[in-house]
Amino acid sequence: MIFRWIAALVLVSCLAISMFHRLRARRSGQAIQRRAEGAFAMAARTVVGVPLFLGPLLYIANPAWMSWAAIQLPVSLRWAGAILGVALIPAMFWVFRSLGGNVSETVLTKTDHTLVTHGPYRWVRHPLYTAATMLFLALGLMASNGFMLLLAVIAAALIRLMVVPREERELEKKFGDAYRSYARGTGAMLPRLTSS
Repeated sequence: MIFRWIAALVLVSCLAISMFHRLRARRSGQAIQRRAEGAFAMAARTVVGVPLFLGPLLYIANPAWMSWAAIQLPVSLRWAGAILGVALIPAMFWVFRSLGGNVSETVLTKTDHTLVTHGPYRWVRHPLYTAATMLFLALGLMASNGFMLLLAVIAAALIRLMVVPREERELEKKFGDAYRSYARGTGAMLPRLTSS
């Protein structure tokens, strides 16, 4: 029961932080509609995103609804997921706060987009994607649910292999050499262990 409550706290907190900053960005008048990314991107978001969010919501509402995918994890691993999840609440705030007016729901850049290189962006080019995948990994660990963990891994792979390269092309188009220089010194989703 404790993991269910922690999962609810983490998911609601992270979604509230995200929604607050996204709504503020929309009100600024610079929001880019998701459909601008094209039909394939919209379909991929739906196919992966709906089950990704639905699993944790069903688990929080009634764990029995997700029991078909339950796996036996050590309690210590479930607590590790809980600790990670709680740590993600301030991390998510830090990421969105650092993005400021650059918050976007797409990989496309805004007219007044600026290159963010402070906060977590000092070490990682896409910490929002990292935080989001860690969130779903943490929820899967807390729920001790193989389906949720598998979807977190699939989402991480799709983000790294498809979303990140497309977003980086957009950022390189917008910022040119400044972005290329920044990219050489940072990791995509995890900090770079060696300097280039």
